[in-house]
Amino acid sequence: MEAFLASLSTVAIAEMGDRTQLLLLMLAARYRRPWPILSGMLCGTIASAALAALVGERLGHVLSGRVVNLLVGISLIVMAIWELKPERADEPADGVRRGGIFWSTLVTFFFAEFGDKTQIATAVLAAAYRNFATVVAGSTAGMVLACAPAVFIGHALAARLPLRAIRIVASLLFLGLGIVFLVRAAQGAP
Repeated sequence: MEAFLASLSTVAIAEMGDRTQLLLLMLAARYRRPWPILSGMLCGTIASAALAALVGERLGHVLSGRVVNLLVGISLIVMAIWELKPERADEPADGVRRGGIFWSTLVTFFFAEFGDKTQIATAVLAAAYRNFATVVAGSTAGMVLACAPAVFIGHALAARLPLRAIRIVASLLFLGLGIVFLVRAAQGAP
């Protein structure tokens, strides 16, 4: 249960104001079809989280608990710094009309997540907890929790959200979590 909740909360926090959330806002405002966008986002998230967790879990099996805690702690502190950098929405793929909203959202979302802080978080959490299914489920739930409202809210309300304040709070949360993992590494906790 800890792996699920840690994955859910970490990804949900990391996704606030992220480019993929902004991408979904833009797609929803442009196409006004929330269900194919949500379905594409869900499938893209599952694929991205599964790939990240697979890599993370494999690394977790070859590293000691102390090293994994150290890596998770450092990566969360880096994410705290990264969170302070504003992001902008990328333009959607040109193939939206040809491939349909669902497929365009799935492909765009999957590739937008490559190397993103949520994918990195999923990989390090899978390394830390060594529970592929639970981390993927938590990461996916966190992504849906953060992004589904963006699809329904649309572009009009997005201009009124205090994204800078959200980024600062998220950064402080990541910093706190990073410190917790560094303390666990210093104590030799698994």
